[in-house]
Amino acid sequence: MDRDKAELRWGIEQRLEFIEFRLFWEGHVNRIDVMQQFGVSVNQASSDLNRYIALAPDNMVYDKSARTYVRGPDFDCKFRPPDAAHYLAQLRLVADDVLERDDCWIPDLPPYASAPTPVRGVEPATLRSVVGAIRQSEAIEVKYQSLSSPEPRWRWIAPHAIVFDGFRWHTRAFCLTDDCFKDFLLSRILDIRGSRESEASADDDRDWHSEVTLEVGPHPALSENQAKVISLDYGMRGGKAEIVVRRALLYCALRRLGLDTDPAARRPQDQPIVLLNREAVTGGNKNAFGVHG
Repeated sequence: MDRDKAELRWGIEQRLEFIEFRLFWEGHVNRIDVMQQFGVSVNQASSDLNRYIALAPDNMVYDKSARTYVRGPDFDCKFRPPDAAHYLAQLRLVADDVLERDDCWIPDLPPYASAPTPVRGVEPATLRSVVGAIRQSEAIEVKYQSLSSPEPRWRWIAPHAIVFDGFRWHTRAFCLTDDCFKDFLLSRILDIRGSRESEASADDDRDWHSEVTLEVGPHPALSENQAKVISLDYGMRGGKAEIVVRRALLYCALRRLGLDTDPAARRPQDQPIVLLNREAVTGGNKNAFGVHG
């Protein structure tokens, strides 16, 4: 199977993945689905369906009355394991107008809503300059407004990565002014006026290249049934889940999970998980979860 897949051209494999996606999630697929999604001919769509049958003969059977292929009783994904996150990501991207409806593999979107997130004012030209600096290993001079200073300051930074903390976009960069690696919010870069070769190396950003494992478990004050539900929510095994995070993003991860405060400060119903290895994560530093600088 792996050898057969390796020999497929990328376009064909995409169409075969699409056929499998439709079979798993919708339970059926036909030629017109493939034709409309990829703009191929009737013959090409038929060829793709026949190729998929040859690769996975038990995965679909032809329903003459419905005039479509339906998922077989012994269906087993061959190309991409079933992934709820992949399905939900497409749903969100379409709903947020990031992905065109015609490019989505879901034929009939279910009703969808999400809690509103404030639009972050990242200028396209700013993002282009930061990405360009990352690719060229350059430093750029930026006018940056931090909340620790009443006025914006010009400073040289050498970006090496783009970061999303769940709410805002940052660049991870070496700051030549403060002589350290830190995060800069893209929306707070007000202007860029120059670039030059950078001597900073991303390899020296130890917090970026090191990882921390967060061990989380149900809040001990929850009932047994409540704890079981929380275990399912977070995919826990043996009463805990392990979440690996770059040390550079540790504070952001803890804050997003609600683990940056004392568990006693909130009701277990409001904060149903706790950090089981708090001492190991903080290294004994009681102020490790303080205000982010």
